[in-house]
Amino acid sequence: MEIEKFISGYCRQLDASRMVEVILEDGELAEVDCCYGNCVYQPNCPIAKEIEAALTE
Repeated sequence: MEIEKFISGYCRQLDASRMVEVILEDGELAEVDCCYGNCVYQPNCPIAKEIEAALTE
């Protein structure tokens, strides 16, 4: 089953607020429209934390 989520928050890389679309397929990350997984700011990113929480739901 495919689940689409929208997460909004501050992106340090862009230095702006933004909304990120996350698509989960069977509990696995299928698509995300930000640099999640490769961003140098990911350990401190509020958006990344919400993506990780969505993966554990």
